[in-house]
Amino acid sequence: MTENLLPFDMVTLLDSDEAICEYLSQVLEDGDSDELIRALGYITRACGMANVAERSGLGRESLYKALKPGAKPRFDTIFKVIRALGVKLTAERLA
Repeated sequence: MTENLLPFDMVTLLDSDEAICEYLSQVLEDGDSDELIRALGYITRACGMANVAERSGLGRESLYKALKPGAKPRFDTIFKVIRALGVKLTAERLA
């Protein structure tokens, strides 16, 4: 018996500011840098790649390259994307 499954696209679940913040918080909690880059790629696609590129001052092509799986973007690039997404990162002391 063969079942046809629909492809899953995380972007479809990132349809509100609350969903985006919750997803990003979970990824940051896990502490996996590759997953953070992947998550920023999903969030950027959900918010509009062209819009985020314009707000971050990065070219669209550069943004795609920086957020593709396996990429190793510089921290300043990640910081620009986070700012362009309108996200505020805060620090909290571990218990």
